[in-house]
Amino acid sequence: MTEVRYNWTTEEISEIYHSPLLDLVYRAATIHRENKDYSEVQISSLISIKTGGCPEDCAYCPQAARYNTGVDVHAIMPKEEVIAVAQRAKNGGASRLCMGAAWREVRDNRDFDKVLDMVKAVNELDMEVCCTLGMLTEHQAQRLADAGLYAYNHNLDTSEDDYKRIITTRTYDDRLKTLENVRKAKISVCSGGIIGLGETVEDRISMLKTLSNLPKHPESVPINALVPVKGTPLADQPRVAIWDMVRMIATARIIMPKTVVRLSAGRTEMSTLEQAFCFMAGANSIFAGEKLLTTPNPSFDEDMAMFELLGLSPRKAFKNGRPNVPKELKEMSINEVI
Repeated sequence: MTEVRYNWTTEEISEIYHSPLLDLVYRAATIHRENKDYSEVQISSLISIKTGGCPEDCAYCPQAARYNTGVDVHAIMPKEEVIAVAQRAKNGGASRLCMGAAWREVRDNRDFDKVLDMVKAVNELDMEVCCTLGMLTEHQAQRLADAGLYAYNHNLDTSEDDYKRIITTRTYDDRLKTLENVRKAKISVCSGGIIGLGETVEDRISMLKTLSNLPKHPESVPINALVPVKGTPLADQPRVAIWDMVRMIATARIIMPKTVVRLSAGRTEMSTLEQAFCFMAGANSIFAGEKLLTTPNPSFDEDMAMFELLGLSPRKAFKNGRPNVPKELKEMSINEVI
């Protein structure tokens, strides 16, 4: 079995990334197939529970209040509506629901209490629950863990050197601190980045080095292709070449062999053949459903047809166990035993 390492050098990762494409894919596919469940792909569904009006200046994001992108501001969704969306996603084959809110950071207020209630409710549907809510304190991460949160997404987006070109309203260290707080609460970490922002290949390699040299590899690493949105500073960026996505996925698979690598934003521009290359290179998760927060995404039906063609099967929830159980459920279990 491939050794799991946390001391990758820039030179080593660069050599992998720049290796001949077919050799790179073959190496990644070989490592991927060391896992007996290599043909399983997790289907996740992402919904925006609070849309627009964000004070951040992320250059790619249509939800930033300072950009005129046509995204309407919506208050936090009612819990009943979230449960209905979650149930439809589960019926479509999803085993994880990720709830996103356009916040800079979590605040200890009634809206956060509502999110905690949503986490508990979706847990009862036997789905993995993920949140992406911005920066978290250690105490807030623990509250999410106590509610039963399975995973927390907080992407690095790009390299540390490139970061200030994309975002000025928070620092790279802020990102890393949130990941540390999530890990302390024993919540599964989901963190990756976006390519196509105008970054260099060296920036991509640097981001992968940061992720692979964390004290523990993220349980999942999303690889996103930028979806340019009119009104944002990156609206005129060209489409990312599919082979750049394949190289990123394959390199992530090789240096983080146990991690779930997520083929995320940008799939609407990919053919079935192009997505097949990504799965061959080691991707074993996708987001399904008509939207990724505010940008288009393939439907569940389209993805099921692709799975059948490629011989892939949806991964069931909680394959790696349930790290967090809501306190009231723990107490209920104890009472049942008594």
